[in-house]
Amino acid sequence: MSSDIRLKIGVLGAARIVPMAIIRPARAVPEAWVTAVAARDPARARAFAQRQRIPRVHETYDALIEDPDLDAVYVPLPNSLHAEWSIRALRAGKHVLCEKPMASNAEEARRMAATAAETGRVLIEAFHYRYHPLAARMKEIIDGGELGTIRHLEAHFCVPLLFPGNIRYRFDLAGGATMDLGCYAVNILRYLAGAEPQVTTAEARLTSAQVDRCMEADLQFPDGQTGRIVCSLFSRILFRSRVVVRGDRGELRVSGPFHPQLFHRFRVQTGGATRFERFPGESTFAHQLRAFVRTVLGQTTMATDAVDAIANMRGIDAIYEKAGLKRRGT
Repeated sequence: MSSDIRLKIGVLGAARIVPMAIIRPARAVPEAWVTAVAARDPARARAFAQRQRIPRVHETYDALIEDPDLDAVYVPLPNSLHAEWSIRALRAGKHVLCEKPMASNAEEARRMAATAAETGRVLIEAFHYRYHPLAARMKEIIDGGELGTIRHLEAHFCVPLLFPGNIRYRFDLAGGATMDLGCYAVNILRYLAGAEPQVTTAEARLTSAQVDRCMEADLQFPDGQTGRIVCSLFSRILFRSRVVVRGDRGELRVSGPFHPQLFHRFRVQTGGATRFERFPGESTFAHQLRAFVRTVLGQTTMATDAVDAIANMRGIDAIYEKAGLKRRGT
């Protein structure tokens, strides 16, 4: 950690998510400072840095991760590159905030976790929604028993992506609807159930060989709860973002659980009564960045660490296997 009071962060890639995920949040988190960027095309990196007011541009990814002035690296690269560059950054002494899904498969996630343990550096999977008060409130209601014994949980995340050339539709880049959106659905059900599921059925609709544009999967949890995920990049469901949890005494239904700063509707039905709750305030990304800084400083720990990422990737691998598809990265 540098002597500066702020965590100095470098960004690998000029991806579209970068301003929303880390640059704008850093302006609201004084302990964090995005000071460098690198991209495959140095000219693109320079233009990006000028637009986003990033002080330094490195000509290569290697140059960025070897920069002694940086404390941490944010990795928003294509899924297939997460493991390689996160491991390189960790070995260069950097803490890593890696975009979800953290790896192409569970084996890659295990290698990443082992490297973080060996180097003593922080490795976090960027499931930003987990650090927002809305997610904590969902868990509080479920664990507090207000819904009674939980019987069923389901998560839907469907967003139209109508550009077939997008990297999310490429198997060699570890693409697919389950990787891009289904990873959220798997993660939130694991979080709310507090357990690891078994995948009982999975059905995919493909956009090309091995690449799912839509996935529906049924889950079974150890205590008998059932689960279901639905995710799509292109299907008859143009847009849907919601979580439903049913117990023997009530139901929790949340729209917009993954990006509540954009919109959300939080409804609890118990005992014949219905109430709604609201969660204004900072974005999920600002909450996540603040937690990341505090974790690097040793002040807290984050739930979406490398161990959790292994479990999440294990669930994704199992969904692909049950659907008759190859694991990504194979």
